Amino acid sequence: MSEPRSTLEIIDVRAGYDRTTVLHGVSVAVPKDGVAAVLGHNGAGKSTLLRAAMGLLKPTAGKVLLNGEDITRLSPHQRVARGMAYVPQGQQSFPHLTTAENLQLVADGRADGKEAVAEALDLFPVLRELSGRRAGLLSGGQRQQLALARALVTRPSLLLLDEPTEGIQPSVVAEIERTILALAARGGLSVLLVEQHVGFAMRAAERYYVLEAGRVTSSGEGGTGSEQTVRAALSV
Repeated sequence: MSEPRSTLEIIDVRAGYDRTTVLHGVSVAVPKDGVAAVLGHNGAGKSTLLRAAMGLLKPTAGKVLLNGEDITRLSPHQRVARGMAYVPQGQQSFPHLTTAENLQLVADGRADGKEAVAEALDLFPVLRELSGRRAGLLSGGQRQQLALARALVTRPSLLLLDEPTEGIQPSVVAEIERTILALAARGGLSVLLVEQHVGFAMRAAERYYVLEAGRVTSSGEGGTGSEQTVRAALSV
């Protein structure tokens, strides 16, 4: 049996909230050890897509495959155990815990926890300098770096990122971009990236998908050569 070419496959997924359908048969594939970017305006269904992929929202139709395994009915906890990690919008952390305590909380119980924390701090050196500061006192950009570091401590094989550069000062945006690009280039990690910064998304992604009103209206190969096509699709 050949190894699947995609780490994550979302196939004809329909999902929503109560009686409101948000996703209308969406299909997205994340290349193995690569990045797929999902773009679209507010309300297009991007965050809903990530929640369905992570198991936080149960699809009413369609399938979600991880490395060829049907995980549609698995819980978020079971998906984490299979190597998935999710960084939602909002720079989430435990505000009353220090930076170091936030990372240690994720590392506890892992045989490689100490090493994983050290690797995460190497990726975001500013967090080492802020290890004793409460997360609630960090800037927005620092909290986002902490959220990313917390996810990476689990050493995922698939990382779901929801607007990682939203509302962050340009200097930190550039640092987060460099880190995500470096992780993708290193191999061993696939990324499903929801992002509004088209330039960054196209630099990072091998594949892109444009969502509009819960449907894929445009898709293709990533790269800077696709940026104009994506901007045109978003301007419609």
